[in-house]
Parts: sequence; structure tokens; C-alpha cells
Amino acid sequence: MMTKLFLSAVLCQLMAALVFAAPVAEDAVKVANKDAIGYGAGGGFIGIVVLILDIVTIVEILKSNRPPLSKLLWSLVVFFFPIIGMIIYYLFSNRHAHNTYEPLP
Repeated sequence: MMTKLFLSAVLCQLMAALVFAAPVAEDAVKVANKDAIGYGAGGGFIGIVVLILDIVTIVEILKSNRPPLSKLLWSLVVFFFPIIGMIIYYLFSNRHAHNTYEPLP
């Protein structure tokens, strides 16, 4: 019991030491009269749009009548390369031949 308590206390102190030892960048602390877009965080809107389009693409892939391995590979391409993978899928995937829904066995 005491060993677990001691180990827990030591781990908490190590975590606190890591938090306080981490360097804080000057730019992360100071934002001199700039809004979020002026500071370079305007990619949030574009990121949300890409995320929504990727979700739509993956749902379309999963609803197609492709073999399971093909569904997995296309989903991984879109997941690991969000913008390029989505463009490649829409250009080269032969969507019209696989547009009917067929549940997995």
C-alpha cells in the first residue's frame, strides 16, 4: 500500500517537473494586438471544411459495393493524406461502378 502511494507521489512530482521545465516560446505567450487570423490561426476554418469533406468521402467509400480490402485501402489513403487522398479518390476511383450500397457479409 505504501509502495503504491509513494510511487504515485513520485510520478506526480515528475510530471509536475516536466511541466515546469518545458520552455515556453515567447510568441506563444505574447500576441501584440492581433486577432487569431492575423496571428496565423486562420487555418481553422479551412481545416473544418477539409474534415467535413473527408468524412463525406469516407462515408461514401464505406457505403460503396467495393470489396472490404478496397474500402479499407481507400479509407486509409483519405485518412493519411486528407486533401490529396480525397482528390485522388474522386478522380481515379471509378465511383460510378461502385455507387450501390451493399452491406458487408
